[in-house]
Amino acid sequence: MIVIGLSSGTSADGIDVAAARFALDGDLVLLTPLGHRTEPYPGDLREAIRAALPPARTTMETVCRLDTRIGRAFADAALRAVGELAGGRADLVASHGQTLFHWADQRADHGAGQRADGATVHGTLQLGQPAWIAEATGLPVVSDLRTADVAAGGQGAPLASLLDALLLGARPEPTAALNLGGIANVTVLRGEQPPLAFDTGPGNALLDAAARRVSGGRADFDADGAIARSGRPDPALLEHLLAEPYYRLPPPRTTGLELFGPGYLDAALHATGTPDDADLMATLVELTAATVADALRPHGVAEVLASGGGTRNPVLMERLAARLSPARLAAFDTLGLDSDAKEAYLFALIGFLTWHGLPGSVPSCTGARRGPVAGRLTPGASPLRLPEPASTVPARLRVGARDLRAPAPHHPE
Repeated sequence: MIVIGLSSGTSADGIDVAAARFALDGDLVLLTPLGHRTEPYPGDLREAIRAALPPARTTMETVCRLDTRIGRAFADAALRAVGELAGGRADLVASHGQTLFHWADQRADHGAGQRADGATVHGTLQLGQPAWIAEATGLPVVSDLRTADVAAGGQGAPLASLLDALLLGARPEPTAALNLGGIANVTVLRGEQPPLAFDTGPGNALLDAAARRVSGGRADFDADGAIARSGRPDPALLEHLLAEPYYRLPPPRTTGLELFGPGYLDAALHATGTPDDADLMATLVELTAATVADALRPHGVAEVLASGGGTRNPVLMERLAARLSPARLAAFDTLGLDSDAKEAYLFALIGFLTWHGLPGSVPSCTGARRGPVAGRLTPGASPLRLPEPASTVPARLRVGARDLRAPAPHHPE
């Protein structure tokens, strides 16, 4: 099958699109990349999404408008991907949509030295009405990819652990896959032990909020880390931020802008004072590096493979490498998948598995009682004709050589 995967992360910068050819051979999934691109949201839609994110209040009218507009934007992106990445032919679209809310109760003891006692996710909401995608492409669409895991008692995240576990599970030494999106998450592969995955805390979310704060609205204000490099972490602010109880929650745990949004940064600055711009950015870089490294240290990983937008910040990568040492820090790209498109390929993989009646999450990573089949199906132009469910649950994933007939990856300025 050829599957188009669509995703937009918590930064709401645009739509990541990937096309891949999949084949199933016993317990092996073969993924052959056909290409990927990023489609920017129209500026007014991006700002409307950000204005509706927690802790903002919104209306059902706004939710309806966003569901429709995001769905139409995803439909346009999928249609272009079929023509430009998949050679005019695809079999399925898998759309993650845009997360607007992740309903998580995070409980932690605030007493010194006391351990947190867990977290519960009650629901999750991704917008982007799939009917628009099905109508535009004529293809069936798998969407709402997190809720089945939540209903089975899981966190609904990090779903990237599925791809990580299949791709890296056979490695002889403990290895971690790190995604530096708005929220940073890790998957830890530990040989014969079940994989483990969780959100470590903010990746780029607080850095983006600070950039908008000091630049008058530009999230890319310090995209290359130059301002952070010129500053020094503010000790009082960093100590205050590191005292956050979330970091003591045992995995599996998940979080989002509901906790680490702009209001969180405002409250911290109110409590400790606001350093100058360079020191503020340096402090938040150090916070991300420290919380990722602290979360991975108990697992003794030998290598960390990083992906996501944060990998383009050289100062963040330098601080991560220093904090993670002696573990090696490398790019996820070395595995054959462009790190910028990892999540789009992930959702294409989940769509493929759903089509074949296979689980779309890893219980040991999300905390679910079982690994349910993910998502719901929207028919395309033809009636749905699902194949017989596969009889073997995949245990391995191999990335084939990128199809050279496919267009080169597209990264708009």
